[in-house]
Amino acid sequence: MVKFATAVTVLLASLAVEFGRPLIIGHRGASGHRPEHTLEGYRLAAEMGADFIEPDLVSTKDGVLIARHENEIGGTTDVEAKFPSRRTTKTVDGQAITGWFTEDFTLAEIRTLRAKERLPFRSHAYDGQFAIATFDQVIELAQQLGRELNRPIGVYPETKHPTYFRNIGLPLEEKLIASLAKHEWNRKDAPVFIQSFEPGSLQLLRGKTTVRLIQLTSDASMVDTAGLKKIAEYADGIGPEKRLIVPIGADGSIGTPTDLVQRAHAAGLLVHIWTIRVDKEFLPAGYHGRGEAEYEQFRDLGVDGLFTDFPDVAARVLRAK
Repeated sequence: MVKFATAVTVLLASLAVEFGRPLIIGHRGASGHRPEHTLEGYRLAAEMGADFIEPDLVSTKDGVLIARHENEIGGTTDVEAKFPSRRTTKTVDGQAITGWFTEDFTLAEIRTLRAKERLPFRSHAYDGQFAIATFDQVIELAQQLGRELNRPIGVYPETKHPTYFRNIGLPLEEKLIASLAKHEWNRKDAPVFIQSFEPGSLQLLRGKTTVRLIQLTSDASMVDTAGLKKIAEYADGIGPEKRLIVPIGADGSIGTPTDLVQRAHAAGLLVHIWTIRVDKEFLPAGYHGRGEAEYEQFRDLGVDGLFTDFPDVAARVLRAK
């Protein structure tokens, strides 16, 4: 398996150049089709054509990294029905939140939960069917899928609220690196990107790994010329919210693209945008109901990768010959 991974990651690192298309990153799996952050959703994303699957990482009470978008899991699991008395209010990154939090549950307790669809307008046919995945399970699945599909399937973990978790004695970064090392993917040529909104998390990781790092942002001031130069000191790319590249008017009209892609590339940084969704509830009116148009636009603007809830649509557009 190690030989397979080493052989394909050179291709993976330069896929946009070699194939003339962005990397397809399954945002929380194939989350337009299955409950997010489940092994079943990750598998479907890869089978639909994703190059990477994305596990957001939070910690359990006993220090195990699991795949959830937030540490508050009331909206994505059946925790309320199974542990009604665990509801509490916490301040996370300065915001008071009421719900059920992963750091209050052991892994054994988390394993009794089942995932459910977060958004009301998406299918709930799979609610209650799928377990909560650990990061180790996600890596193992990606490696297995690489062998099954005979092409590289990478992982793209995000450290969620890393300062908060470090302050409560459950730091994420060391556990993340330990899991990558356990599966022989703590290498520069591994099919791995690590992302975070917090520069401090990436700077800490930079001292522990040669895996590629991506600075997430929705803040235009963070990616001005000086900001990009600073990011390039510790990261390999940026993960900008897509409206930093293609603005959308209040009426849903499509604005003139910015020069962020060109400026980031000039600074030696990759650009992986988030998040493309084709649901009518998300698609701006300017695309006239044609979700494929957004993928085409970002491809033509030269982004190196894109996060999407619909890797099937992305693959249909971006893998077309």
